[in-house]
Amino acid sequence: MQEVTEQVTEQIPILLITQLWIRILCIVILIGALTFFINPMLLGIRHAGCYAGTAVCVLGIAFFVWNEPIARLLDRVWKNEDGRILLCIVAGFLALCVILGIVISIFMGISISKKPKAESPVVVLGCKVRGTSPSLMLQRRLETAYAYLTAHPDVPVIVCGGQGKDEAISEAQCMAEYLEQKGIAKERIFREETSASTRENLTNAKAILEREELGSQVTIVTDGFHQYRAHLIAKDCGLTNDAVSAKTPWYLTPSYWVREWMGVCAFFIFG
Repeated sequence: MQEVTEQVTEQIPILLITQLWIRILCIVILIGALTFFINPMLLGIRHAGCYAGTAVCVLGIAFFVWNEPIARLLDRVWKNEDGRILLCIVAGFLALCVILGIVISIFMGISISKKPKAESPVVVLGCKVRGTSPSLMLQRRLETAYAYLTAHPDVPVIVCGGQGKDEAISEAQCMAEYLEQKGIAKERIFREETSASTRENLTNAKAILEREELGSQVTIVTDGFHQYRAHLIAKDCGLTNDAVSAKTPWYLTPSYWVREWMGVCAFFIFG
């Protein structure tokens, strides 16, 4: 019996050291993840994905730094009947968020991998304009659209996006001028310059398609993370679509990916 007690006593420091290193590793991982949500804000890019990701990382770091007092607090709450109900609700909500994130990510991945099955009018979804020049993400969408339009010289293109308060020209004008300078014939380009959201992009693009008798099949050009929600909205607007995805800068992808989780959920809740 004494030998067993001595063995257990010897193992306790090892367990404590292991737990400490696991906590340190988790903190380091969370700090690394945090940079992906803070860096876009330092570059002037602020949206719900940045805020949500930052909040989750900060809470996670706090949990592992103050693990013991938090564990004691949770234990006290658990001993109370109302506290147990509250903790179960919170745990269920967190589990639901994880499941939804995984499921939505799978569908987002499928949408990114889709390839056009046939030629159809291109719809380039709007994105930020800095002054009179395209932002980095809009630049990549335009490069992707240009490559597709060059490979399919008979396909028209609808460029979408109105003018924001901090934009010198409309997003559609910026895109049209870019494509014209690259050699795309002006007659192939239709501008949609009044929209301020993805739904308005696609609703107004549909009106142009009907006016020009171009049908209801389109090829949507946008960032990969955005394709699944764009597909859902296009379908809701009465359009069928293929996808050609622009590559998002790697350091911006996590925050926008998280934002899309919320955007997809909002679509199913609010339409």
